[in-house]
Amino acid sequence: MTDAALALPARRRRSSASYRLERRIKKGFLVVAVGLVLIYTLFPYYWAIVSSTKQGAALYRNTFLPAFDFTYYKALYENKIFLGSLVNSAFVASSTTALSLILGISAAYALGRIDFPQRRGVLMTILMISIFPQVVVLSGMFELINWLGLYNRPSALILTYLLATVPFTTWILTTFIREFPRELEEAAIIDGCSHFRILTKILLPLMGPSLASTGILAFILAWNEFLFALTFILTDENRTVPVAIGLMGGSSRYEYPFGQIMAASVTVTLPLIVLVLIFQRRIVAGLTAGAVKG
Repeated sequence: MTDAALALPARRRRSSASYRLERRIKKGFLVVAVGLVLIYTLFPYYWAIVSSTKQGAALYRNTFLPAFDFTYYKALYENKIFLGSLVNSAFVASSTTALSLILGISAAYALGRIDFPQRRGVLMTILMISIFPQVVVLSGMFELINWLGLYNRPSALILTYLLATVPFTTWILTTFIREFPRELEEAAIIDGCSHFRILTKILLPLMGPSLASTGILAFILAWNEFLFALTFILTDENRTVPVAIGLMGGSSRYEYPFGQIMAASVTVTLPLIVLVLIFQRRIVAGLTAGAVKG
């Protein structure tokens, strides 16, 4: 047996060992990268929790452990204005999300399944509207809200939030509808179904994942909106959470209520986290189930 034949198994062993080492190094880098991303995204929220449990001078000490002093949370839960703002935000965000999904799914079906000459132009217009800054339409919406008699009412916020959420939901749901096979509609049309029945009885049950993800994003967008809520709402009883937090004041004009704001921020973020965790399971369950079984 030649020396080359004896060296061949050793080369294979070295190549397999180097491959395993390379795979472990890549896995290690991936774990480190994921850890850094988690620290970057979760640390601000953790720091808000830590700061919300500190009092006085302890707020300005660089300690990473919470003090477990829940005075600010107790004060928030006794603040009727803040609790009322939570209710207002939940009502406005839920109503905006529901209306956005209803209008968005109707428009998305027309743009995704019905052929007409202006379809591409309508999609481009929707995309352009969705990227408009709020300041551009602020004065016009102010005049419209006054003309409709909705100033200082939560319904004014629902109307204005639809400017951002409807184009957003329409654009995303149009993309989802285009992914469904046309054989589903063709079979329904042969059976005599109308477009409305195709949408509500066939496509809508299959769009659970897309509706959940789009609805969550629309809800978060409406929940966090600040400019319209600050402009169109005048009294404390009708304000939403972002404005209520922004207008918080200390015991004196020279005191910045840092701890109280952190406690309010943590309280406001918790419903969003719970909502995402609940719908995440449904999204995963919907994505693993096929729409067509062959």
